Amino acid sequence: MATFERTTLKLKDGHTWKCSPGYKICVLAEGALRFDVPREWVYEPSEASVKVYDATPPDDNCRLEVSLLRHSQIDWSGLDLDGLIRNSTGAKADADIRRQQRPGVEIAWTESSSVENGKEACSRIAIVRGVNAHAVLTLDFWATDADRLAPVWDEIMRSIDLGLKVQDPTVGVRPV
Repeated sequence: MATFERTTLKLKDGHTWKCSPGYKICVLAEGALRFDVPREWVYEPSEASVKVYDATPPDDNCRLEVSLLRHSQIDWSGLDLDGLIRNSTGAKADADIRRQQRPGVEIAWTESSSVENGKEACSRIAIVRGVNAHAVLTLDFWATDADRLAPVWDEIMRSIDLGLKVQDPTVGVRPV
């Protein structure tokens, strides 16, 4: 697992970073993982993950936790992501697992719920696979916030990229 620390950089004129309006870009491990989160969300790096909240804790109502595992270039296509999601979350065989695939990125995710402090709590858990990295993203939130957070999750899933080459983060991704 990577060790994370937060760094905020001023972008240079002509940079290549792009994200949807109202969002900001999160890049981990020199481009090993990249995704967008709402602009007002706050980061808390820890040793094994990055936590991103909709407000500064304890005033938050949701938490996105992201873990990244970098590895050598291996063909992981034989490792079933649906089975990996089921085994890691305890999801039943008939659980609704959603999938996305695009060049360099394969995503499988599911949602579960439980009751905490008398309130329904939800978790969306995604496993993201690339050629030389895997990532796990977990969004924990109250069921009452589901409508507000569904488009946020959709944007996170849409914007995920793995294995970028970022030599200068103030410039962005350049063709190698």
